[in-house]
Amino acid sequence: MATIEALEARMPALFIGHGSPMNAIEENEFSRGLRNLAKQLPKPKAVLCISAHWETEGIAVTAAARPATIHDFHGFPKELFDIRYPAPGNPALARRVAELLGAQLDPERGLDHGSWGVLRIMYPDADVPVLQLSLDATATGPEHYHRAKQLAPLRGQRVLIVGSGNIVHNLRNMDYRQHGGFDWAVRFNEAVKGAIAAGDYERLATFETLTPEARQAVPSREHFLPLLYVLAVKDDSDTVTLFNDKIVMGSIAMTSILLASNALPYKNNALSKHSTW
Repeated sequence: MATIEALEARMPALFIGHGSPMNAIEENEFSRGLRNLAKQLPKPKAVLCISAHWETEGIAVTAAARPATIHDFHGFPKELFDIRYPAPGNPALARRVAELLGAQLDPERGLDHGSWGVLRIMYPDADVPVLQLSLDATATGPEHYHRAKQLAPLRGQRVLIVGSGNIVHNLRNMDYRQHGGFDWAVRFNEAVKGAIAAGDYERLATFETLTPEARQAVPSREHFLPLLYVLAVKDDSDTVTLFNDKIVMGSIAMTSILLASNALPYKNNALSKHSTW
């Protein structure tokens, strides 16, 4: 069994429902929830982010010393395009990640909004080095899940592993007038939470068959896959806490997940209305 000192040295891991790019600049319940949580976490030496917005053939990891800010969206206010998130990279850590996963180093790729959109809320001073890991478009869900297990040792090196996506993400059915979730979106989101509570992560790696609503809730899998990377690095000392657990515009789940050791003294003010398993 790990000692208390070892548990305290091991970083938590996060899956963040990032939703609209506007959450990066708006003050709302989701940005407040994430900001409040970040204040309670130990400060990492680096962040490794798996964003829904970078897919490649094979695996790649950013290796730039100064990654650029990528504005990979359109139709939003100029204020959003003006944002620069000047967090440094960490080429040495990039090489370590590449060794663990057999990934290619990409010295040109910057940080997309799936990364900087949440990290600028958590670390507004941009003083924590950030790397991104791509999603291999050729891999199956189980391959993603089992591959991600190789990242677990990074938690003991004070690397915060962050998956950024959405459990339910259907832009075609999105309705700005809808305040909660459509019935099919709620059913799928609840089924995913149920599988997490049961520790049935292998089942989530084949989420397409989880419920009859799966194909509608997840018409393309890139926003769901980052969840697998976070669940894959859980160990027996971790509890799982939900926060920002809400569906917006009918078909976008903001449900977010914290993995953290019981030995870490988290206050529950940001999470008190949500479930801990």
